[in-house]
This record gives sequence, structure tokens and C-alpha cells, in this order.
Amino acid sequence: MKAFIPSKLAEVIFALIIAYFGYWHFAHADSMGKMVPSFIPGPGSLWIYISGACFLLAAIGILTDIKKTLACYLLAAMLLIFVFTIHIKSFETNPFGALKDVAIAMCALIIGNNRK
Repeated sequence: MKAFIPSKLAEVIFALIIAYFGYWHFAHADSMGKMVPSFIPGPGSLWIYISGACFLLAAIGILTDIKKTLACYLLAAMLLIFVFTIHIKSFETNPFGALKDVAIAMCALIIGNNRK
């Protein structure tokens, strides 16, 4: 049976959302930098810029099919690091940030494994 919605369309939409996350990190680095845990060295905004660049590079990799698998695996790893460093403290009171990042990481793995 032919898929009703092509996987490539889902990949493009996913990549555009990931690119928007990257843009958001650059646009709001100062306010988001306050969420970076204190045990991570350096200013928080620096890590927000780095993660924003990673989001943008992952989106480019998915859209262009250049190192798409590697881009998706690294995106998934970054998101899971977020879960265990940022969201783990607030998981009992607000699990949605952690669950969102795990879900996006799993989608990235599915896209990364989707070879033709």
C-alpha cells in the first residue's frame, strides 16, 4: 500500500521545525541562558548559541540529505543530553519538557534510519 503522506514531506516539516528551534535559540539566547545548569562551565548564552547552531545544522543536513543520518543521530544525542541535564530536576512537577525532547529525539532517530 502506498503511503498517504510521503515520508519526505514529514522529514521536511520536521527539519523546518528543528530550524525554527535553532532560530529561537539565537533570538532568545539571553533569557534561555538562565536555564543552563550552573555546573556547566561558561556563560549560559554561549551554550544556547551552540545548541542553536546544532539545531540549524541538523535541519540543513536533513533538508539536503548531506550526512542526514549523522545529523539526526547527533540531534538525538543532544536532545537526550538536554533531558538528563536540564529537564531531570523538574521531571516530577513538569515532565513535558523532558517528554517532548525524548519524542523529538526518537523522531530524529527514525528519520536518520530512513535510508532509500
